[in-house]
Amino acid sequence: MPIPTLAEKLEWLKPAAATAEERACAALVKQGDYEIGVQITNDILDEAMEVFVRASRSYFGVSGDSMVAIFTANGDLINASCGTYLHAIIQPIVLKFVQKYYAENPGIREGDIWYTNDALYGGIHNPDQVCLMPVFYKGELLAWASAALHTTETGATEPGGMPVSAKSRFEEGLNLPPIKIGENFELRNDFLEFYSVYGLRAPAMFISDLRARCTTADRVRIRLLELAEKRGAEFVIGLLRKMCDTAEAGARKRVAALPDGKFRAVVFNDAMGWTPGLVRACNLTLVKEGGKLTFDFHGTSPETPSSYNVHPQAVVGHIANFMYEYVFHDLPICSTTFAPIDFVFPEGILLNPDKLAATSCCVFIGMQARCATHNAFAKMAFSSAEMWRQIAAAPGSQHTSQICAGLSQWKLAVADVLSFMLNTMGQGGRAAEDGMDAYGFAWCAFGRAPDSEQVEGELPVTVTLSQHWKDSCGHGLHRGGSGGVQQWMIHKMPNLVSMCMGNGSKVPLGQPLFGGYASAPIPGISVRKANLLDKMGKASGKVTLDLREILEKNTIEGDWSFELVARTPKVFEEGDLLFGFSGGGPGYGDPLERNPAEVMEDLRKKIISDWTARNIYHVAYDAERRKLDEEKTREQRDAERRARLARGKSYAEFEREWSQQSPPKEILQWYGSWPDAKPLGPVFRP
Repeated sequence: MPIPTLAEKLEWLKPAAATAEERACAALVKQGDYEIGVQITNDILDEAMEVFVRASRSYFGVSGDSMVAIFTANGDLINASCGTYLHAIIQPIVLKFVQKYYAENPGIREGDIWYTNDALYGGIHNPDQVCLMPVFYKGELLAWASAALHTTETGATEPGGMPVSAKSRFEEGLNLPPIKIGENFELRNDFLEFYSVYGLRAPAMFISDLRARCTTADRVRIRLLELAEKRGAEFVIGLLRKMCDTAEAGARKRVAALPDGKFRAVVFNDAMGWTPGLVRACNLTLVKEGGKLTFDFHGTSPETPSSYNVHPQAVVGHIANFMYEYVFHDLPICSTTFAPIDFVFPEGILLNPDKLAATSCCVFIGMQARCATHNAFAKMAFSSAEMWRQIAAAPGSQHTSQICAGLSQWKLAVADVLSFMLNTMGQGGRAAEDGMDAYGFAWCAFGRAPDSEQVEGELPVTVTLSQHWKDSCGHGLHRGGSGGVQQWMIHKMPNLVSMCMGNGSKVPLGQPLFGGYASAPIPGISVRKANLLDKMGKASGKVTLDLREILEKNTIEGDWSFELVARTPKVFEEGDLLFGFSGGGPGYGDPLERNPAEVMEDLRKKIISDWTARNIYHVAYDAERRKLDEEKTREQRDAERRARLARGKSYAEFEREWSQQSPPKEILQWYGSWPDAKPLGPVFRP
């Protein structure tokens, strides 16, 4: 079968035209019945999501980084229960591919179980895998149900499913196009055996998550059939169609209310895996004209010979995270909400690479598209009386993605991510208030940080420190939310393999808004031969649990390493320490305009340091009594404003000087031509 083209993917993102039957059935659904029906779909999906979380084995699963959804018979999304919106809009690509190319061979029948994870066919990256089941009622295809989840192992060249060193898709492990893995409501044993011997480092975890997906999708199927039995198939068909129409009308009204114009944002990435290198990760021109939005990515850096590339639908998935959290927050999670939105992806850029490209770490570049979207929408919506309160800086999009692999203390094979850092990022500062501290996962706003005792019970690590990360937030009139930090000690086993994915050690990823400050970059820190375990075992041992004190006063002895957040796989021994950080959110507005009382409260909560209060916010206070001096604060802030004016220069002068500068050549190997980021030559992949 042909791999879907970009044109097909963009076409399949759009809702299919309603059939005559759908129109006729929708006309029969009265308003009161419609409202009840929508709530029934919500209840079905929420119940299934609870089943999903309880049935999952991986930490992404138990943290709720997942999605359960209902689709029309022709493959359009009509509602979903989301930990993450990442999968929401793009799964119709998979369903429409199956219906176009597999309807006759192998056929679509009642009891089928379909499965896929391949980004070429509409997925995100290899660890994100989805189960899809058709819903037949009395022999007719009524709808589809799906369950999607990130499982941290694919048999790639590195443990954890996201090999930082991969240069092509052939090094990324399991690549499954849409394939039928079950019939008559049973998983096929030959496929289960295939997964078990494929080369997965933790096959039991993989199979457990696979079964959780199937169980969840089947729960949705059963509940839809119960609804059809109670109210009739015509009601279900009409309800789904009316939900599509209502969502589209709401989206078009919301888009039309935005001001027309072109709004630009550019964001950069500081490394391709373990190698420092500057790229223009997303160059976005957002065009609003009448009732249409167009995302144009011309000017983004060329694709790279690394796994930090993104296929276009995965970019759309990242943008969906922003749209449903802020712009469409009160609209159904439905394909038709994207009906007034178009996308332009030039060939050969980071956001539209060749089919042979590695994309397992695509989320670290895809998130840059979301960060750019935050800023472009802020510029557009700031003058909107209806939407200005929805403006927010991007979330704290950098984090420590620490993978641990080996044997647990129960002698079971494990290869999983320590997901506390993922689910405790700071929200970006908002137009009317601060961002929330440790609000969630930039990819999964409803994700939950796993319980530390559960982690310690399943993995050979002890969580020895867990707290807000002081000064991680971006400062401003409304500061970004604080990120978190944990310290993990290898414990109960003689050794464990660990590696790390990510970015943002040199250049903060999320940009601030309207004079705010960026959040702190993310360090990569580990300690070999640490003396913490020895201290904990002595009655006289003094142990501190404050990160700043540990770092500034060297209270833990050992061989310290400070690296990029992305690190190669290494073997760590019992007692060694790993540090994990989640990014704080960027700030909104000028820090000199922040209420001094709020600065004092941040000091009390240990969100910021005394240095920050005095040198960024220019607040005067008695350090010992924490008593604010309002008059001196006004004087210091006025003095800083005068100093800014003295340091200032005209834009023409700034541009003349700035345009003559260039980063060092050694970090521009993947950027493209400087400064316009055009390709310099072909990409060679093994």
